[in-house]
Amino acid sequence: MSLLKQQIDGIEFFLKSAIRHKFQNYKPEPATMPFHTRLLGKDRLALYSFIHSLNTNFGTSIFEPVALLLAKNKFKRAESQAIAGDRISANAQIAIQKIIDDLTTARLLPNKIKEIEIIRKVARQGEFRKIKPTKVDVLLENSSGELFLFDIKTAKPNAGGFKEFKRTLLEWTATILVEKPKAKVQTIIAIPYNPYDPQPYNRWTI
Repeated sequence: MSLLKQQIDGIEFFLKSAIRHKFQNYKPEPATMPFHTRLLGKDRLALYSFIHSLNTNFGTSIFEPVALLLAKNKFKRAESQAIAGDRISANAQIAIQKIIDDLTTARLLPNKIKEIEIIRKVARQGEFRKIKPTKVDVLLENSSGELFLFDIKTAKPNAGGFKEFKRTLLEWTATILVEKPKAKVQTIIAIPYNPYDPQPYNRWTI
């Protein structure tokens, strides 16, 4: 996908502004690290602390806004930190738990299309419950109304978190289908770059 000059200029301006703002407002957390200080020196430790802080905040301060800048010319709706919904049916919760249990015990292989249809059938059945699902890092809607919900993760996510990542994606689907039972929904784990380049990404701990 080639970028428009306007997009390139916008991203360049944003990145410069974000890093400048970080420099101007960075306040290191007080921490005594006598071994590290003596081994590396105060200046190197301060630089490491700053880079680590910048890296930690890349998701919300860099990746999300850049994703929106890239998406706005192609999608009719582009939001960050969006709320998928706040209601879920009791039957959908049961279905989600069964999907996760079956995947965990390898009774079923992952099948995104089938999982969405299982949830769609029960999304409006049973008692409705108020929930507060994880916010959607980036939510996009195209001209035909199809929804894309992205959960942006670090380049090397831990294996232990993937069960909860999966639950989040399924809950987003269920809350969307409460309000829009016929909606086309795509929920996606987004890994912003390949740390193994030029080799293929090989951290498929999921």
